Amino acid sequence: MKKFGLYGGLFLLMVIWGFNVIAIKLLVTEFTPIMIQSVRIFSASLVVFAVLLIAKDLRKLSRKEANYTIFGAVTGVVGHHSLLAIGLTDTSASNAGLILGLVPLMTALFAVLFLKERMTFLKASGILLALIGVSFVVLSGGDGLGSASSGDLYVFLSVTAQAVSFIFIKKGTETMSSRLMTGWMLLAGSSTLFIIGLIVEPQGSSALQEATWTMWLIFAVSAVFATGLGHMFYNKAIYHIGPGEAAVFNNLTPFFALLGAAIFLSEPIGWKQIIGFVLIVVGVMLGTGTVDYIMKRRERRYTSLQSYPRMKG
Repeated sequence: MKKFGLYGGLFLLMVIWGFNVIAIKLLVTEFTPIMIQSVRIFSASLVVFAVLLIAKDLRKLSRKEANYTIFGAVTGVVGHHSLLAIGLTDTSASNAGLILGLVPLMTALFAVLFLKERMTFLKASGILLALIGVSFVVLSGGDGLGSASSGDLYVFLSVTAQAVSFIFIKKGTETMSSRLMTGWMLLAGSSTLFIIGLIVEPQGSSALQEATWTMWLIFAVSAVFATGLGHMFYNKAIYHIGPGEAAVFNNLTPFFALLGAAIFLSEPIGWKQIIGFVLIVVGVMLGTGTVDYIMKRRERRYTSLQSYPRMKG
């Protein structure tokens, strides 16, 4: 029953993460992108630190842990969230949601490059398929390379930055809990983003005072549920059911991002985006080893069933 509860929670989380792309799109339209991201992520860090205090898991970091946390914050918070916010000012939420679906695949690719994991034929095929899928997505507004927006490029770079951060997170969580590292990363990254926002967006703080309560409600849901509690629950799910099963649910995020963009933003979904979605999902499942994991698990289950003694009539 506990596993089914985790499955249900993961499904709901993918809905939240998919719709969170729409929430960020609305927020960067109402506010300046870097400033609102800094405040949103800082709010999420407060949620994580509250959980750390309740769980009595808050402590100082060693120098080695601090280094991994800083590098993770620079890439996974400052890099990822600033590039995503800037990108969403110049591309559709549907495009951004599909490109963000590449995160697991890019993580697998960097694991091959930096963690010496093996590159297989399935992984290489998945990477190729997903990149072809992205080409359909970024060209969905026209018929040539000129139709690809700078926003799509920024979102792709944000995916790359987040994938790099997972390398540091993997190293850092060898000696500390994932939620402890997440809390310090969010706090350090949001503080840095706030300073950057003050410099490059001097009008950003005044924009915060002019927002409607509806925007602040969207802000709160995004910060608390999508970023704060969401990431902690996902890490818990990985611990209990393994990264292979948890990764299967990641493929639902671009679907709900597409659905949310159509419902809440009235963005048209074209055939190129649909083809891109299918190719990205298949590519991610192949490239991250999800298909291989499912096949091996079924094989083990079949073998265990065959090993049971047959009932005699």
